Amino acid sequence: MTLARNKFAQVMPKFAAAAIAAAVVGCSQPAQTTQSPADTSETPTEKTAKTVAITAIVEHPSLDDIRLGVVDGLASLGYKEGENLTVNFQSAQGNMATVGQIAKQFVADTPDAIVGITTPSAQSLAAATTSIPLIYTAVSDPVAAKLLNENHQASQPNITGLSSQLPIEPQVELFQKIKPDAKRIGFVFSPGEANSVAVKNELIEILPKYGMTLVEVPANRSSDVGDATRSLAGKVDLLYTSLDNGVASAMEAMVQAANELQVPVITSDEFSVRRGATAALGVNDYDFGLTTAKLVAQVLDGKAPNDIKPEVMNTLTLFISPKHAANQGVTVDLTTLGESINVDTTPARQPNN
Repeated sequence: MTLARNKFAQVMPKFAAAAIAAAVVGCSQPAQTTQSPADTSETPTEKTAKTVAITAIVEHPSLDDIRLGVVDGLASLGYKEGENLTVNFQSAQGNMATVGQIAKQFVADTPDAIVGITTPSAQSLAAATTSIPLIYTAVSDPVAAKLLNENHQASQPNITGLSSQLPIEPQVELFQKIKPDAKRIGFVFSPGEANSVAVKNELIEILPKYGMTLVEVPANRSSDVGDATRSLAGKVDLLYTSLDNGVASAMEAMVQAANELQVPVITSDEFSVRRGATAALGVNDYDFGLTTAKLVAQVLDGKAPNDIKPEVMNTLTLFISPKHAANQGVTVDLTTLGESINVDTTPARQPNN
């Protein structure tokens, strides 16, 4: 399901230089000056106009909701797009060469802050600048991505951000609840995405403790996801994907193949369930964006990135679709799953107007 993104209708043309508006500072009249009635109300101090550049490796509903949360969050903190905030968003559309081009262009534009959504985008931005503040988000393992060092401190003075290091064991326990007899777990992944490779390695280590094995298959491009999924016919009992933007951008293709194979798809984001997966256990993407906005706002207010502690958001929400589960050959009993959101009966959050 794709939400309307009215907040982004004014995104600047690709690679256009960001125009920074003049700061507007409210000035009070001297005490002895008589004021007209229109001038007697107290005006709150306005924030100086700023420019924020945002990029993501690809566009799909989960990442779109994070971006929307960032812009809405900044508005609630006094930086409103179209007033005192200019937002320049660029998507690499899944092309790694474009990721690097966007990073170079953003550095040339010299915005007040850059937000890198997803690991590839954040890594490319970090390689392109050590001076412009960089706030990463939707990065599963910032240490493996070399955005943080082993002490979880920024690897460069211009970096801070928010990561989503989802614990794997609760995911495996969800596998058992959705399909108790599942032993072979299929994992379609993008080998070029460090976050997805990290999940794969964790699964290889943890699944045997639950009597399960991993059957992995790479999908180098989003267009390969459907065929990669079909290649698992007769080899797996359940499909899992997590924090993989290449797969997420082709979720409909995976779902179609899974429906044919009668194998449930478990993911880690709400919108994959709304697009056809059986269930997901993960963070709320919009809330993730709102939390990221708090870090960005601190930078815009003048705080140095290396004085802002990187954060981790691991509050998990279970999203479930009994309808999609039935399409994939399983029946789910909501009473056994604990607290969850049934996407079949709960509308998606709509963007603010």
